Amino acid sequence: MLPTDPFMPKLNPDDGAAPAAALSALARAALDYYPVSPDSRVSLLNLSENAMFRVDAPDGARFVLRLHRPGYHTPEAIASELAWAVALRQAGVVTTPSPVAGLNGATVQQIAQPAAGQPRNAVLFHWETGTEPAITGSIAPHVETLGEIAARMHLHARQWAPPAGFTRQTWDVATSLGDDTPHWGRWRDALGMTAAREHLFQRTVNVISRRLAAYGKGADRFGLIHADLRLANLLIDGHAVKVIDFDDCGFGWYMYDAATVISFYEHTPQAPDLIEAWKTGYRRVMPIASADEAEIPTLVMLRRILLTAWIASHSEAEFPKSLGARYTEQGLALCDAYLGMYS
Repeated sequence: MLPTDPFMPKLNPDDGAAPAAALSALARAALDYYPVSPDSRVSLLNLSENAMFRVDAPDGARFVLRLHRPGYHTPEAIASELAWAVALRQAGVVTTPSPVAGLNGATVQQIAQPAAGQPRNAVLFHWETGTEPAITGSIAPHVETLGEIAARMHLHARQWAPPAGFTRQTWDVATSLGDDTPHWGRWRDALGMTAAREHLFQRTVNVISRRLAAYGKGADRFGLIHADLRLANLLIDGHAVKVIDFDDCGFGWYMYDAATVISFYEHTPQAPDLIEAWKTGYRRVMPIASADEAEIPTLVMLRRILLTAWIASHSEAEFPKSLGARYTEQGLALCDAYLGMYS
């Protein structure tokens, strides 16, 4: 269910806040919370932000168990994520993973840890067949598919009435690039940041802030989005295309989903063509207003600077470590080009 991500290599199972062995033991203990045989085989699929496990029951049923990292989402926020994903599936917008209710009827379970640690939130999903899109030759057709899916999801989000208590984070300038409590840390702490680089980044942030403040958060441009809609979060199953990993979904600019397509690759030569491919797919479903299209470069820069903060706050893990200060350095030319366009 979680194949290799061509844009963001998965972290080594030895990385993360807890050893893989301890997480595996916790995953096995979590089976007691669900209508799943305790004799099921549990195997680690991926350890990144969350720990994902494959569960094979003796009767042949398969599941995916997600153990959430502590301190990121409340049970209410996770339940809200699941509510939207299920609504998308039920409305026929796109196939999404279907959660399994626990023995107490709740889709989000709090798994007690043996050493009196903070309970870990857990969700069990029915297994979804499919593989990540193959990266052979041009990936533009896959990115067009992403654009088409994004448009369908945006249409649904504009019409959908969330259930009572629905709560998800907001992805705006303050929560992404602000100095108070940004979701993924402060961009000023980016690896390889110097006084001169900070000055350039700050000028860029100032322009981003000014443009997005003028752009505004009207209901036609700001709403519920996936916020990480990349090829890695698609499964291809014959002619069916499925979307997974709603862990970062929240309220943001709809065109931000275009920026996420080129996450970590904003500086590469193919990035502009991929954005054009995404827009082509999007327009198969609905038009893109000129004002919305005009802010895609700004949202790409917002995402890029946000990711420098993410790398710094995850610098002990394999993939962020592999990028290191180089990712900050590669962003300097992007800042210069962006300022040349808008300042």
